[in-house]
Amino acid sequence: MDKFRIIGRTPLSGALAVSGSKNSSLPAIAACLLTEEPVTLHRIPEVRDIGTMLKLLEYNGASVERLPSGAIRIHAAKITNPEAPYDIVKTMRASSLVLGPLAARTGVARVSMPGGCSIGARPINLHINGLEHLGATVNQEHGYIEAAAPEGLRGNTVHFERITVTGTEDLMMAAALAKGTTVLENAAREPEVVDLAHLLTKMGANITGAGTSRIVIEGVTKLHGAEHEIIPDRIEAGTFVIAGVMTNSEIIVSNCVPEHFASLLTKLRQAGARVEESADAVQIRPVGKLRAVDMTTEEHPGFATDLQAQFMALMTGATGISFVTENIFENRFMHVPELARMGANIRIEGKQAIVAGPSTLTGAQVMCSDLRASASLVLAALVAEGESILDRVYHVDRGYEKIESKLAAAGANIERVA
Repeated sequence: MDKFRIIGRTPLSGALAVSGSKNSSLPAIAACLLTEEPVTLHRIPEVRDIGTMLKLLEYNGASVERLPSGAIRIHAAKITNPEAPYDIVKTMRASSLVLGPLAARTGVARVSMPGGCSIGARPINLHINGLEHLGATVNQEHGYIEAAAPEGLRGNTVHFERITVTGTEDLMMAAALAKGTTVLENAAREPEVVDLAHLLTKMGANITGAGTSRIVIEGVTKLHGAEHEIIPDRIEAGTFVIAGVMTNSEIIVSNCVPEHFASLLTKLRQAGARVEESADAVQIRPVGKLRAVDMTTEEHPGFATDLQAQFMALMTGATGISFVTENIFENRFMHVPELARMGANIRIEGKQAIVAGPSTLTGAQVMCSDLRASASLVLAALVAEGESILDRVYHVDRGYEKIESKLAAAGANIERVA
C-alpha cells in the first residue's frame, strides 16, 4: 500500500495546473450508455474512480479507447450486461449514476448499492423515488437495486425531498430518453450538473434550466454521439489555492474556473488571504498571519462540503476560534483525530468542529480515511515541522490526479513511497 512522505515548511512557487473534474467526468462517462454511437470526452483525469467507472462500462458492453490526444472515446453500441456488480463498484460512491441510463436505454438495470468512503449516508432513495415517478418498478434486495421499465420511462414531475447532485444527474439522464416531459424540482445547481446538461444537449437531448433548482427535460427517442470537454475540477483547484495560502507562498492555480469556487475565495479573503482571480486562474500572494473565520457547508453556490476538511486544516494556523459546521454529510470529521495527532486543537460538538488557533503542527504518521480528509492531511503536512507519513493514500488517488507530482513540481518536499 503506497504512502506519502512529506517534509513540511517548504514554500511553493510557480504554477499548479488543475485537471478535469472527477465529479463531472463520472456522470459524463455514464451518459455514454444512452447512445449506440461513439462519444469522445476530453480532459478526463487519471484517477482511481474514473478507472473504476470505465471498467464498469466495459463490463456493460462498451468499448473504451484512449486516444493519442489523451481523450477517451466510449462506444456503447450494445449493452450486453445492464448491471453494476459489487466487485467492480465497491470502492466507488458514484455507481448509482448508471442506474438511470441503463434503465432508460435497456428497460432494466441491476446496480450494486454505492460503496466508497464512509462520509455518511448516500441518498439512494432519491434515485429510486425518482425512477418510480418515471414509471420504473424498483426493488432493493441483496445489496442491489433492480429497476425495470419494459415499456420505457415516462416523463413526470419529480420533487427531490433534499438536494442531491448524483440524483439530479441520474434522473436527468434517464429523462433524456423518457416519453414526454420531465420536470426536476429542487434540483442540484452544481457546475457538474450544468456540464452534464451541456454534454446531453450535444447528444441531442432537450434540457433547459440546468444550473437552477428547476430543470425541464423533453424526452427524445434517440441520442447520438458527441464530443465534449470536461470542466476543470473546482475541488482540486480549491485544494491548491488553500495549499498556497497555508504555505504563505506566491503561486498561480491555473486552468480553473474561479467562479465555480467563489464561496471559498470569499472565505479566504475574510481570513486575510491575498487571492486575485482572473477568468481561468487564481493568484495567491504571501500575507503572513490569518484570522479565524466561521464556515458552514451548503449546497452550491454555498461552501462545498468537499472543501470542508481542507479549510479546517487552514484554520488550524489562523488566529482565533473558528466554527466549522458540516450540513451535508453526518460523518465528515474523520480527519479531526489525525489533525490532532499533528498538534491541531479541534473539538467536535455534533455537526460542528471548533478550531482554536494558531497551532504549531508537527510531522506525524497519520491515516487517510476518505478522499477529502486525505487532502487535508496533505495540506497539514506541507506546513508541519518535520516529516509526516500518510498511510492509505489510495483514498487521495480516487480524486486527485498525480497530486504529489504536481506539488513536488511547485517546490513541495513530497514523495510517494511504495
